[in-house]
Amino acid sequence: APPSLDAGVASSPGRPIRVGLLIDAFAPVDPDVAATVLASAEALKSLGITVEPVRIPVLEQINALELLWKLQVMETKPAFRKVTAGHEDKIFKHVQGVYDTPDTSIADFVDAEQKAEQLRDGFAGYFQQYDALLCPVTTVPAHAHDAAEFNIDGQSVSSLHVMTATAPLNVTGLPGLSLRFGTSREGLPVGVQLVAPWMAESTVLHLASLLEAVSPVRGLHPDLSAI
Repeated sequence: APPSLDAGVASSPGRPIRVGLLIDAFAPVDPDVAATVLASAEALKSLGITVEPVRIPVLEQINALELLWKLQVMETKPAFRKVTAGHEDKIFKHVQGVYDTPDTSIADFVDAEQKAEQLRDGFAGYFQQYDALLCPVTTVPAHAHDAAEFNIDGQSVSSLHVMTATAPLNVTGLPGLSLRFGTSREGLPVGVQLVAPWMAESTVLHLASLLEAVSPVRGLHPDLSAI
């Protein structure tokens, strides 16, 4: 049989699974989001999964969102210019933000790549002790498409802040999965995120299937009567 490239639970079914819970590293986080992530942690615990709060020091030392932006400006701006030529009136604000950001210098690009390696090393150390990471997927519930900023617990942040918990995955190439597990006080969807080591997609798929089976929003469908 061909060798398996799966480094996740599918390669050793039935073994204990350890999950780290991380919320504060992405602060500020909307209270409804934090509560939903905590509820998903309790749900996994009730299913026999070990879940405990963790710290990943490298996330406190390196701003992954700032890093992602520097890399994105260097790597995507030329491609964006090419595909949006002649359609400047239809450019989405995220792309416009890339255009409005000064070009990343070679020195800054090299520094960003080195910091990305440090992030990978930090996660590699974390995953020597844990099988997965449970955290927010966005720091606010579902939001307006054109939002420019958010107020989270009295703190005003740029709309880019919603990517705080996903930027580390984009930079390091870690596999992640998001699923809805709650609803905000305004009735908007709230998701959680599961992250696993490289080549361990089966771990996040397994944990997500467990959460989906006990999700408080399982079977919930949009009300189409107002459409």
